[in-house]
Amino acid sequence: MAGASAHQAGGVTIAPFASWLSGNERLVAWRDAQPIMLSTLRQQVSALCQQLQQRSEMRWALCFDDSYLFCVALLACLHAGKTPVMPGHARPALLREQRRSFDALLSDSLIAMGKPALRIGKRAGRSAAPLPAVEDSAHLVLFTSGSTGQPREIIKPLAGLLREAQWLATLWGDQLANSQIIASVSHQHLYGLTFRILLPLALRLPFDARQILYAEQLCVRPPSPKTVFISSPAFLRRLDQALQVPACALVISAAGALSTAESARAAAWCGCPVGEIYGSTETGVIAWRLGAGVWQPFADVTFTPQPQDRWQIHSPLIAGEGTLMLDDRLAFHAEQGFDIVGRHDRVVKIEDKRISLSEVERRLMALPGIVDAAALVISRHGRRAVGVVLVAADLPDADQLPLLKRQWKQALQPWLEPLAVPRYWRCVTSIPHNSQSKRDWQRIEELFDAAD
Repeated sequence: MAGASAHQAGGVTIAPFASWLSGNERLVAWRDAQPIMLSTLRQQVSALCQQLQQRSEMRWALCFDDSYLFCVALLACLHAGKTPVMPGHARPALLREQRRSFDALLSDSLIAMGKPALRIGKRAGRSAAPLPAVEDSAHLVLFTSGSTGQPREIIKPLAGLLREAQWLATLWGDQLANSQIIASVSHQHLYGLTFRILLPLALRLPFDARQILYAEQLCVRPPSPKTVFISSPAFLRRLDQALQVPACALVISAAGALSTAESARAAAWCGCPVGEIYGSTETGVIAWRLGAGVWQPFADVTFTPQPQDRWQIHSPLIAGEGTLMLDDRLAFHAEQGFDIVGRHDRVVKIEDKRISLSEVERRLMALPGIVDAAALVISRHGRRAVGVVLVAADLPDADQLPLLKRQWKQALQPWLEPLAVPRYWRCVTSIPHNSQSKRDWQRIEELFDAAD
């Protein structure tokens, strides 16, 4: 099935990668009230590039809170012929588990890893030395949670990321032109990397080095003629309508879907439409929509139906053969576009975080005394959280369970995102199964009918 053409709203052309650090002096980022100019970025990238060229390590993990310093590290790695690796977090326990994926680490904080590490500070060194050209084969390594719960490497060629930026510039060119970029999402994942780092650099737009964590931060920002806000459904759902915020030219949301009512409230609060993106780390952007309407595929994305109600996607943004089987269940409309109606795998979204229930189970079964585990999503009072049913070697009584739950949660914290740590717990002698010896998820869910 051919993908529908993306709406072109005065699209603009992105600057070639080779020109991102050249040209006249301009603002590239700011931190609080401190502007950061192009000449500073160019000199700091050059200085770090020289450091990296003198080292033998090839794969460098990037773990940064500050988006500007992340940008310095990313560009320096690419120009030095190194491979940037983005674990998506900076939790030492998980970094140690993924240590085979990288040779050394770049960060703006101290992370003890037992591997070579360079800490990049706000006063990073400067150099006027010319930068080497970036190789055509340059790529980044990101990670995503597969259905088995094991982090999986995803290779993202730089050429594909630049093509993705052009698609977005074509789609939202009018709103993006001459704007400044602020974001409530992290640059450590593909969505934030594309929208708050690569797209601003390609369009020569300044971006905020700090991540917006609370809506109140938007209210105290100095007025700007044109702002584009890169956000998530979870952040937009929590907006306090009583707060006064500067109007935005565009709000972009991804990593989950907004309801029609949620989209309307966010649009009224920000004074502009909310554009949503559907995609994944593996696929890049797939489709877009405005106002929680029907998803519209980008022009070069097509879908082929497969057995068992599955869809294979074809896109030039997918590395290798350019195809991938989707885990989402899609319902296409007769005219154009589609709706997302569920998933086939065990990866769920909670507060827009992609959480592998298989990983939760795997981490639990690694704890002493846990024989079996079943994880699922429990919805209560409009909120979703992880619930687990456990089989322990020794079934705890009611008095022991509160202490054990605290111990189990503490043991899981180094490994799991906070939202992936179970909130609801049940201990049983065996996990319910049906007559086909498969887990009976209806009976498992019924174990949580009693209030905690």
